[in-house]
Amino acid sequence: MIDINLIRNKTDWVREQLVILNAADAPIDAVLENDLKRREIIQQVEKLRNERNIASKAIGQKMGALKKAQADLKKAPDNEELQAVVEALAAEAEAAKDKPRQIGNQIEAFDRQLNEVEYTLHQAMINIPNMPHESVPHGTSDEDNVNREPQGAPIPHFNFEPQPHWDLGPALDIIDFERGVKLSGSRFYILKGLGARLQRAVIRFMLDYHVDRHGYTEIYPPFMVRSEMFEGAAQLPKFFDNIYRDAEEDFMFLGTAEIALTNIHRDEILSADELPFKYVAYTPCFRREKMSAGRDVRGIKRGHQFDKVEMYQFATPEQSYAALEELVTHATNICDALGLPYRLVDINSADLGFAAAKKYDIEIWAAGCQEWLEVSSASNCEAFQARRANVRYRPEAGARPQFVHTLNASGLALPRVMIALLENNQQADGTVVIPEVLRPYMNGIDTIQ
Repeated sequence: MIDINLIRNKTDWVREQLVILNAADAPIDAVLENDLKRREIIQQVEKLRNERNIASKAIGQKMGALKKAQADLKKAPDNEELQAVVEALAAEAEAAKDKPRQIGNQIEAFDRQLNEVEYTLHQAMINIPNMPHESVPHGTSDEDNVNREPQGAPIPHFNFEPQPHWDLGPALDIIDFERGVKLSGSRFYILKGLGARLQRAVIRFMLDYHVDRHGYTEIYPPFMVRSEMFEGAAQLPKFFDNIYRDAEEDFMFLGTAEIALTNIHRDEILSADELPFKYVAYTPCFRREKMSAGRDVRGIKRGHQFDKVEMYQFATPEQSYAALEELVTHATNICDALGLPYRLVDINSADLGFAAAKKYDIEIWAAGCQEWLEVSSASNCEAFQARRANVRYRPEAGARPQFVHTLNASGLALPRVMIALLENNQQADGTVVIPEVLRPYMNGIDTIQ
């Protein structure tokens, strides 16, 4: 979430950014209203606690005076005037004891109000998107994203009509759509034989590349995590309807390894000397998406289950934008190694998403589909996720902890890599040539036929 001080001190600026983000309906008014209530209640509680402290001291004074009068009365038990003084002091002492209890009851009532207000404030805060970085281009829809010139391998040209993977895969007996639907329903499929082996090879290759050449630490996270981890990664409440959930336990299935990696240092204070932390993880990903029929969902391009290799970095604010460029380079290095044409897309403000302050997409060309397919989004979320997950670092010994910046990028996402590998490397006879870098992972097999 964003810093509440930003909303307090730069309200008009925040509203302007929300308009730029196409999120003008974000609950800024609810934040301001409940933040004010919260501070007023806290002031009342502090005032009452001060009164209770004064009242507690008064008890000691009254009890001291009572004990002295009682001692005097023991010496002169028949002194009616002294007896009256003792009785009066006893009544005052009892009244003094009752006052802190009454104040305590008031404090408890305010505490209940405070809990309610803080809950309402928190719910409003977690529904406000991150603020865009000043370098993000402005736009009104994804049509305003800026597509850069293609890079990497040349876009392939054929002396025959290239097949899309939904024809090529079944012909090679490596994709089975019918049996996938039989097992799980629409938008599921089976990879079989060399198709399954190729996907496994791609995953292993990407993990090894990021670990050995880019210096990432490999993580094997749980594929189900508690709901609070989704909130920490800014997936909840925004994307609740897209999450597969356990019906009995507080478990949710990862839609991306980013969710687990965001929370790996939850509630920790890191040392600035150790940053950046660089992690890479393979996970299956599960997303409940509403998909209509048409070109966009044909084949294996988009489904409820897919595999992804995810890169993640924890960095200081000074490091984070260099780290973002590094993530882009690491993702495109995979494209280059696999011989895939790619292009970088600068994401505009209206398409930025909920958590990112700045984002690039990386798209690869698929010759059979005849389209650019997104295989990575590289995002700098700045302190947005870290504030939710309470991940901080200490700039130097004795310094006050600050929130880290978090960054993520797919490195890369399947099955779209599989689509491009099959379609771009097909031959006139219907076979598919396997890129050289993958052949060691395929036990030397160089062709799918």
